[in-house]
Amino acid sequence: ERAEWLASRVKQRSYADDVLSRIDSLRSRFDVLEYGELNYSGVRFALMAIRSRNWNDELQTVLVTGGVHGYETSGVHGALDFVDQRAEAYAGRVNLLIAPCISPWAYECVQRWNANAIDPNRSFYANSPAEESAAAMRLVAPHNANIVMHIDLHETTDSDESEFRPALAARDGKEYVPGEIPDGFYLCGDSANPQLDFQNAVNNAVAKVTHIAPSDDKGEIIGSTVVAPGVILYDYKKLGLCAGMTNARFTTTTEVYPDSPRATPE
Repeated sequence: ERAEWLASRVKQRSYADDVLSRIDSLRSRFDVLEYGELNYSGVRFALMAIRSRNWNDELQTVLVTGGVHGYETSGVHGALDFVDQRAEAYAGRVNLLIAPCISPWAYECVQRWNANAIDPNRSFYANSPAEESAAAMRLVAPHNANIVMHIDLHETTDSDESEFRPALAARDGKEYVPGEIPDGFYLCGDSANPQLDFQNAVNNAVAKVTHIAPSDDKGEIIGSTVVAPGVILYDYKKLGLCAGMTNARFTTTTEVYPDSPRATPE
């Protein structure tokens, strides 16, 4: 069944054209490194990261990750836009390490899982079954002690409910229980380290740009209790989430709703 699923996946966009070309355009201003590669059915994907040009081990490091779920487009391009438009303002203040597209096969095929039907964002732990997650952890490991902040960029889309959650239930042999997609931006913090002042500061800034998701009639967002406006909590490390792969003081997983009639791609 997994082989049948993989055989039915179709390339819908180009990682080389959309992502690698943009990274190449940044080489004159930032250091670019290849931290690994994927090879699915004979197709090679170089895993690329961008970092501050004048790296200073005396400074703290901020980690930004996108495209852990490859279908979540804005995380990839948001990370690249941040590097292009904003990153140089932090020179001499912090080191920046950005992995804009952790799952390039899934980016091309617009999928949540990798080609082995494994969710990379449940696979950030030792001996990870997802090559994407393992490679990202190897990239980050030498800097782990110095990382003060990690922002992991995600989306919650209508296709979560129409495709990806039914597929998860089918893969795991469980009954699919319909849910509700929130309209707006929200954050998933770490239940072991909530840092609600930090989460609120992020949402207050985002609210100047787009709307924050309201809680449902149960006081929840996607089945989790809202602990502050637009904030829910998950146990990062227990769930193997990307935002839990360091011991950073400030961590958050951003969730954009791209299908909202109140939001534009920009």
